[in-house]
Amino acid sequence: MDRRQTTTLKIGDVAIGGQHPVSIQSMTNTDTRNKQATLAQIKALAQAGCQIVRVAVLDTEAVEALQDICAQSSIPVVADIHFDHRLALKALENGVKGLRINPGNIGAKEKVAEVVARAKYAQIPIRIGVNAGSLEKDLLERYHHPTAEAMVESALRHIDILEKMDFRDIKISLKSSDVSMMIKAYRLIAAQVPYPLHLGVTEAGNAKHGIIKSAIGIGTLLAEGIGDTIRVSLTGDPLQEIPVAKQILQSLNLRQDSVELISCPTCGRCQIDLASLVDEVDKLTCHLQKPLKIAIMGCVVNGPGEAKEADLGIAGGKGQGLLFKKGEIIATVPEEHLLAAFKTELEKIGRE
Repeated sequence: MDRRQTTTLKIGDVAIGGQHPVSIQSMTNTDTRNKQATLAQIKALAQAGCQIVRVAVLDTEAVEALQDICAQSSIPVVADIHFDHRLALKALENGVKGLRINPGNIGAKEKVAEVVARAKYAQIPIRIGVNAGSLEKDLLERYHHPTAEAMVESALRHIDILEKMDFRDIKISLKSSDVSMMIKAYRLIAAQVPYPLHLGVTEAGNAKHGIIKSAIGIGTLLAEGIGDTIRVSLTGDPLQEIPVAKQILQSLNLRQDSVELISCPTCGRCQIDLASLVDEVDKLTCHLQKPLKIAIMGCVVNGPGEAKEADLGIAGGKGQGLLFKKGEIIATVPEEHLLAAFKTELEKIGRE
């Protein structure tokens, strides 16, 4: 697909924008003042594939904790700050690699200028984050309720503040829990500014609701070439966000460092316990950071064709299955031994 051309910035060692790969972000839900809990969650997120992590900075104790958190984190830390420019200044001093602020709500013009000057000197990007649920009062009065146009106008106000201070290390997000509004807002802003876009459906809900909304909202825009970094927002443990984000990117061929698992929905032709087999294969492969295509198919109609295109695959028959590797049949295996045979070949691929 043709990616939208944008300016480029770096959050730590992660490049965003231009033609750089779309990166995955998340946010801790620990109390940032609890350094050990926050670092433990960051470590788990990084191991799952998160590349950038954001932490809430509510007060001076939280901003002081950033010094150790940033020093010990294996991935870049972004400080999420509202209303108090002093927290932004201290966060920059304590090692954050990015700021999430809205210049219009952290104080008077001279306070904003102080933060911007410090960020510019340290080459730290600023994300302008507009949420439909927290638009300015005058915009809500004029538009009567949150709209895509109101969100874009809010973002442009904040962008104007930074540009007038000659700061252009900018990233933008326009998040809404309404998927259609979110998509429209990003399309509108994409046509008006050159900056990278951070995609997300905010307040998307728990996994049952949020995965679908995020896949549709983020996926639609990415398919159009819009979007440079993403965060899937799900209620609860942020670790559940990372596999979803990876799958969204992989389904659009925007990520090629993890396993793609293909399996048929099953029908009356299937004569093996395919569902259990797929679940076991998923457990074996879900943590691999290797561009593998694996096909677990239930019958001889589409099975051989899909399996031949896979790095490793199974095409089920009656009480048995064909084991494929790199497009070649390497064995016919009884059903009860299929998983073990698959695991043996997977281990061989891992050593290659």
